[in-house]
Amino acid sequence: MTNPDVISLSDADAPRHGHRFLLIGVDTIFAYHLPLYHVEVHAFQLITKFGLDGSLRKKYLEDLSHHEDRRVYYSLFSEGHWPLKEIVDGTRHELPVELERVTVDESGNRTFTKIVDETKATSRKEDVVHYKPLDATDYPDLLTYLAFGDGSEVHLAHQLAASPNWDEVITTAQPAGFPQSDLDHAAAVTIPAIKDPKGVVETSPLVKGKTYEGLIGSREVTFTAGRQGWWNHTSLNNK
Repeated sequence: MTNPDVISLSDADAPRHGHRFLLIGVDTIFAYHLPLYHVEVHAFQLITKFGLDGSLRKKYLEDLSHHEDRRVYYSLFSEGHWPLKEIVDGTRHELPVELERVTVDESGNRTFTKIVDETKATSRKEDVVHYKPLDATDYPDLLTYLAFGDGSEVHLAHQLAASPNWDEVITTAQPAGFPQSDLDHAAAVTIPAIKDPKGVVETSPLVKGKTYEGLIGSREVTFTAGRQGWWNHTSLNNK
């Protein structure tokens, strides 16, 4: 008999309809919306924070501690195709969520396994860090990420521009030069040593454990690439 809680996805909208938010971070937990270029309701890059039930937060942190060295991600699934703009405008104050462990096999197939039944998360517009439609802007010349986080916990999300593209979030190690004001508004970080590939790549241009120099405007920052919290180059581009 098929386990109804285990869903192998080739399309992030099937077989259930709703939004997915990747959980990123430990001390402060951020939610990164899973964007899709060619599905109108999901064609947005959104970073925010949710108020999470204590038991859900505990389960996420415990499960993460057992899988930190594996290609495992974590998402909140929220039923329904409600507009993400409700979070940004502050008209949505709570949403139903289920916690899922996202396991990736050697072929890159993702399996979403529910590990916490439906509960509620709260939402505040002041917790939105970044919100932008995927409006097919030109590819940048240099590899560009969005910096967000809290204090010394700094994360980088690949800035999505033209399609096709790839979606990625990493947590950095030993970040330097990132004031909180940059993190609160997802400042763009360019990596001068790496040209933007202007298309799809199948593995991250950032090598885990390697240190990089970046620029926020003309100001230098440095970081070491750490754990990957999300990766997608397939359903992101599917039509």
